[in-house]
Amino acid sequence: TNRVKTDQLGSNPDCGSCHHPLFVGKPVDLDADSFAKQVGRNQIPVVVDFWAPWCGPCRQMAPGFVHATQQLKPRVRFAKLDTEAYPNVAQPFNIRSIPTMAVFKGGNEVARISGALPPGEIVRWVQSVI
Repeated sequence: TNRVKTDQLGSNPDCGSCHHPLFVGKPVDLDADSFAKQVGRNQIPVVVDFWAPWCGPCRQMAPGFVHATQQLKPRVRFAKLDTEAYPNVAQPFNIRSIPTMAVFKGGNEVARISGALPPGEIVRWVQSVI
């Protein structure tokens, strides 16, 4: 876990251990272990896209999700969780349809929306709930 002061987020901070950038302009792929770390330990909001590879609307929304990542970094962390590969991670959140985006703050879910959104709508929705 890296600690970065809020006023330094815009200066492209990197990891203290591996020195890779913390914000690379694309969503972070999550698994069971990284989900808990990203959602539970982040001080900035985390938007998680619950998706599956076979889902057409999920694939259609993916470029818009990347666009939103680029527009809102570093104020918001964007991540994707493959519900087919990690159903045990998605199950406690009662994900009934995909794609579903959920915003987490301080480890708690604060907002959720289901269905594919166009790129600009993703940005507007995230801004409205953070």
